Amino acid sequence: MSTIEYVKFNRTNPKNFLPLLNKLKIREHLMQHELFNLETTAAWMESKIAVDASNGCKVRAIKVDNQLIGWCGIQFEAGKYELAIVIDDTSWGLGIKIFHELMLWAKVIGHKEVYIHFLHTRPKYKFLQKLAKSVNESELFGSKFNTYQLVVK
Repeated sequence: MSTIEYVKFNRTNPKNFLPLLNKLKIREHLMQHELFNLETTAAWMESKIAVDASNGCKVRAIKVDNQLIGWCGIQFEAGKYELAIVIDDTSWGLGIKIFHELMLWAKVIGHKEVYIHFLHTRPKYKFLQKLAKSVNESELFGSKFNTYQLVVK
């Protein structure tokens, strides 16, 4: 069985993130943005390190069997704490396990509720609909999302 490791961004090389951030299959389900280069990848990583240092937040790179597959975290956006999971399509089956880990982080941090936003291009997730206090359409930064409001137990 594969081992999932959550690593601080300052322990991850931007060269390893670059192909993931530019991978078409991943970008299809994210807000549109310019392709990354090494400089913009390093700047993006610094922004995630700053988020990680913020009260109530935690952001990590995700490795499986020592291979970088993406990133996840609890971030503060638009006045709410949100969960983010961005992983390589070859590892999408790990998303639920990563989600449960994030919910544990949220509990330890002391959050009462968190939100998860999936770009409207993604299907609605039945397991999240069952867990959610509410599900609605939202707009963030000019993009449409399905937003799940989750109670942290």
